[in-house]
Amino acid sequence: MSKKRNLHIGSSLDDFLKEEGVFEELQVQAIKEVVAWQLEDAMKKRRVSKAGVAKLLHTSRTQVNRLLDPSSDITLSSLQRAAALVGRQVRLELV
Repeated sequence: MSKKRNLHIGSSLDDFLKEEGVFEELQVQAIKEVVAWQLEDAMKKRRVSKAGVAKLLHTSRTQVNRLLDPSSDITLSSLQRAAALVGRQVRLELV
């Protein structure tokens, strides 16, 4: 009686996600969630409200909500302006 060998033992989560065809999609979502969390955390530390950010960006609070929503698509320039308001920068790197 031979046992079935689990093909995923010893492989990484990244390998598994690539095999399933969802690695890139999940990676993008994870990045968006981290960026939104960092931006919101910086806003809290600086005691800047969503309404305050909206006023400084000359936009609506709805637009600020989109910036902080990982499921929305935002432009890099919008993200850079919002980050600058709370004393942060956006760094983009191709690896």
